[in-house]
Amino acid sequence: MPPRLGIFGGTFDPVHMGHLRAAEEALDTLDLDEMIFLPVSIPPHKPDRNILSFQGRWRMLQLAVAGNSRFRLSDLEQRTPGKSYTARSLAQLSKENPGAELFFLLGCDAFFEMDTWYNYKEIFRLADIVVLCRLECSEVEILEFITRNVSELYRIVPENRQILHPALRSVHLLQNTRMDISSTKIRELAALGRSVRYLVPDGVWSYIAENMLYEVIDADA
Repeated sequence: MPPRLGIFGGTFDPVHMGHLRAAEEALDTLDLDEMIFLPVSIPPHKPDRNILSFQGRWRMLQLAVAGNSRFRLSDLEQRTPGKSYTARSLAQLSKENPGAELFFLLGCDAFFEMDTWYNYKEIFRLADIVVLCRLECSEVEILEFITRNVSELYRIVPENRQILHPALRSVHLLQNTRMDISSTKIRELAALGRSVRYLVPDGVWSYIAENMLYEVIDADA
């Protein structure tokens, strides 16, 4: 059997418990062998926000995934010159993992912005798409978006929450555990000197505090 690899991209600024729980549930629900965390180097869609250095975000990811043998990191987008484009990264990951089936994870909001991404239709040829769904994110809305922007041949298979195509890769809807945590909120709390403990893994919390990230004043406040 070819290996089944989850690909979880993002800025991870910082990585938090919601990311990790979604990755764990995707591993189990889709019977994946590994989850590869793929931190963005230069995000093309966030030109107006200064993000933490790649090295700082990478270190927090290292601390976050330690102890889970099915989580691993890829520095592909740091090794690739210029802005980070998902289609290009998935093509390279496919070359680096010959024969592997790729499953690309993204949130519902990001999914509905895919038509603004570079060469986005190619993503549907390279990997299954795994949409991390909120309760209000319906199969019908997702199907309408896909048929309008990718191909009219996609069809819903309701019993297993998949949207299938005769030639392109499938779209899976994963109703993951809702955790009201965001990297934005964590940065805001840290900037105010508030504790972010229990929103991020202990190692990440310590790293943020020790390095005064996000203008932390007092991590124990």
